[in-house]
Amino acid sequence: MNHLNRREFLKTGSAATLALASMGLMGMHPINNEQPLKVALIGTGWYGKSDLFRLMQVANCDVVALCDVDANILKEAGELVAKRSKSGKTPQLYKDYRELLKNHKLDITVIGSPDHWHALQAIAAIQAGSHVYLQKPISVDVIEGEAVVAAARKYNKKVQVGVQRRSTPHLLDAKKEILESGKLGKISHVEICCYFHMRANGNPPEEAVPDFLDYEMWTGPAPLRPYDGLPHIRWWRTFMEYGNGITGDMCVHMLDTVRWLLGLGWPKRITSTGGIYVQKEGKSNISDTQTAIFEYDEMNVVWQHRSWGNPVDPEYPWAFKIFGEHGMLAGSTLKAEYFPYGKGEKILYDCLYEREKYPEDLKEERIELNAAPATRRQMQNLIESIKTNKLPVADIEEGHISTASCILANISMELGGRPLAYDPKKMIVTNDPEATSRLRRPYRGPWVHPEPDKV
Repeated sequence: MNHLNRREFLKTGSAATLALASMGLMGMHPINNEQPLKVALIGTGWYGKSDLFRLMQVANCDVVALCDVDANILKEAGELVAKRSKSGKTPQLYKDYRELLKNHKLDITVIGSPDHWHALQAIAAIQAGSHVYLQKPISVDVIEGEAVVAAARKYNKKVQVGVQRRSTPHLLDAKKEILESGKLGKISHVEICCYFHMRANGNPPEEAVPDFLDYEMWTGPAPLRPYDGLPHIRWWRTFMEYGNGITGDMCVHMLDTVRWLLGLGWPKRITSTGGIYVQKEGKSNISDTQTAIFEYDEMNVVWQHRSWGNPVDPEYPWAFKIFGEHGMLAGSTLKAEYFPYGKGEKILYDCLYEREKYPEDLKEERIELNAAPATRRQMQNLIESIKTNKLPVADIEEGHISTASCILANISMELGGRPLAYDPKKMIVTNDPEATSRLRRPYRGPWVHPEPDKV
C-alpha cells in the first residue's frame, strides 16, 4: 500500500476545501480583548502553570492571584508569571482557594489541582462569579460531576474541560475529511488504550510533613494518608483516594475524543474487569491492568490499559482506533492515520507544532509541545464562548459524561465486573442499589460533599 501524506491529499478539491475551512476556523490569533481578563490559577504545579501560560499567550490577561498549598511551588509560580506578564507584577499568593475567591472578582479561574479537589474548587469559583477552565477528570465521583454541571447551568458560567483533543488540529482535520465524509462506512467497533508505564509503585517510608506544605489542606475531603513524601509530584496519582486511576486519568481523554468524533453521548452500559495483576510490590492501589467496555447501539468502545509489558501497537501506545466497514482511523496526540480496507491510499495527518510562532514554548520546562497548540485553541474557544454565551467545545457536561463513564467502569471493576447502566436523569445505576451507593465518595470532615440540587 502506498503512503499518501495529508499534504498531498489536500491537493484534491473537496478535501482541500474542507481542510482549509477547518484551518481557517481554528486559526490562531490572540484575542483582542481591550480590558484584560482577570485570571487566577488554583493549583500551581506543572500542568496548572502550563494551562495558565497557554491562556496568557492567546488573550490579554491580568493574572491577579495564584493558590497552592506548597509554599515553594507557589513562590516559584509567582516569579514565572511575573516574568511572562506585561506588567511584570507578581500575582497575590494564597494557600486557601476560598480566600482567593473571596478577595478577587475573576473572569476566568484555571483549576490545575489534584483530582480530588476539582469539583469543590470548580463549584466555588462558579458561585463566586467566575468562568472556569477545569482540568480533567472533573470529579472523583459521579455525583460530584453532576453538581459541577448543575452549578455551571444555574449561574450561567462557561466551564471548559481540559480534554483538548477536541481542539487538536490534526484530529479536527481527520474528523472532517474521514469521518464526516463517510470514508469509513458503518462504524461498529472502537478500541482505545494506554500502555504507558506510568504507575508509581514505590514503598517510601513515612516522614514528617515539611514546613512549606499544608498537608491537611492538600488532602482536603480525601482520606488522610500517612505522609510519605510530596504527594503532588505525581505520587498522588497512584492512589484511588485522590483520583480514578489510569482509567480516570488517560481513558477519559480517549473516550472523550471518540465520543466527540462520533457524536456519542452516555454509554448504554459499562462493564470493566481488572486489578493489580503484576506490580504487587508497592503501595500503589490503582489497577495495573484493566479492560472496560462502553456499549452503544451496535457498537462497543473497548478500553485497555497495562502499566507493564509491551504496547499492542508501538506506533499508538496511547490512542484510539475507529473501525468501519471500509477502513480504520487511528489517532493519538501525535498523529492520525486513515487505513483503507482493500485498495486505496493511506492518509497521514501530522501533528501541528507552533515552535516558530511561540518560541517561548521551547524554554518552558516539561512542556508538551504537541499538546500546546490544542490547549491554546481550548482557551481561545472558552473566551469566545463567554463572549457569545454559547457552550464551549469541551463543555462541562461533555467532560462530565466522559469522566463519569470512567468512574462507572471503576465501580464495575470493584463489583466483580458486573454491567452498570447509569440513568443521568434519576442519577442512579438502574436496578443496582449497591452500585448507586458508590456514586458518592465519603468526604472527610469538615468538607461537605456537593449535591446537584444545593449548589
